[in-house]
Amino acid sequence: MAAFRLKYMSLGVLVFQTTSLVLTMRYSRTLQSEGPRYLASSAVVVAELLKILTCVLLVFKEHSYSMRALNSILRQEITHKPIETLKLAIPSGIYTLQNNLLYVALSNLDAATYQVTYQLKILTTALFSVSMLGRRLGVYQWLSLLVLMTGVALVQWPSESASAAEEEVLSAGSQVVGVTAVLVACCSSGFAGVYFEKILKESKQSVWIRNIQLGMFGLIFGLFGMLAYDGNRVRESGMFQGYNTLTWTVVALQALGGLVIAAVIKYADNILKGFATSLSIILSTLISYFWLQDFEPTGVFFLGTILVIVATFLYGYEAKPAPNPSRA
Repeated sequence: MAAFRLKYMSLGVLVFQTTSLVLTMRYSRTLQSEGPRYLASSAVVVAELLKILTCVLLVFKEHSYSMRALNSILRQEITHKPIETLKLAIPSGIYTLQNNLLYVALSNLDAATYQVTYQLKILTTALFSVSMLGRRLGVYQWLSLLVLMTGVALVQWPSESASAAEEEVLSAGSQVVGVTAVLVACCSSGFAGVYFEKILKESKQSVWIRNIQLGMFGLIFGLFGMLAYDGNRVRESGMFQGYNTLTWTVVALQALGGLVIAAVIKYADNILKGFATSLSIILSTLISYFWLQDFEPTGVFFLGTILVIVATFLYGYEAKPAPNPSRA
């Protein structure tokens, strides 16, 4: 019962985190303000640093706030196990790439195109789960994936008025760049998520220790990417140029996302995580309508909502075996 509660509590937090992150990130990348816009590569680096510090504090708490125990566990699990630590370099590099790509996508695509296209990560995750983890999906699960994809596509299907209004906005960015960024992010998300799940479930290490290892490589890769891509701008105005309260909110939500996803992978699995993310898309749309007032729901929207809910229940459905006549 406790595991059941942890499983769905982590999924609920993930829905909240994903919804908040998409709304604030998109708003922060399109908000017109004085001065330079914050660097996406810098935000990725700061998020990784914040995630490391949070995980260190959680490990510190697990060991009764003992500095000696904290120092001992970090040396034992990280310094003295270099091979185990290096295993996290692969998913860490891919996650860093993915985080940067999402900023690129949200800077070049409208919300509907971004959200629908990004749901391809559910399918890639399922395929990688089957090939890498040897997971067997039943007929209902495969069917639920198809229903989910259809439902999310209908929910995010843009209306004619929205398309006409957003066409001028999209002309400032490159849709080709945005779609390419989302497609690469979908593939990287599926592979890195399943790879990390495999490592977590094959080891007895704390999930927070694994996240410290993941964050260390993410910080290194992120710094390298920031200096390679935005090095001149960093040298001119510093890595915190354009930061404001909204930027720090985006960074905090992105750092929290990594920890929530780790908990979801520990207590559930990647495909179920994908369904929670899909539900957050519906929540994002509702908030856009009732709060931001930039969305008009249609019959297609309600049809898509029903399909997503059906798909969510269908994925968790297990067919009961037929009764054995010999034992009747």
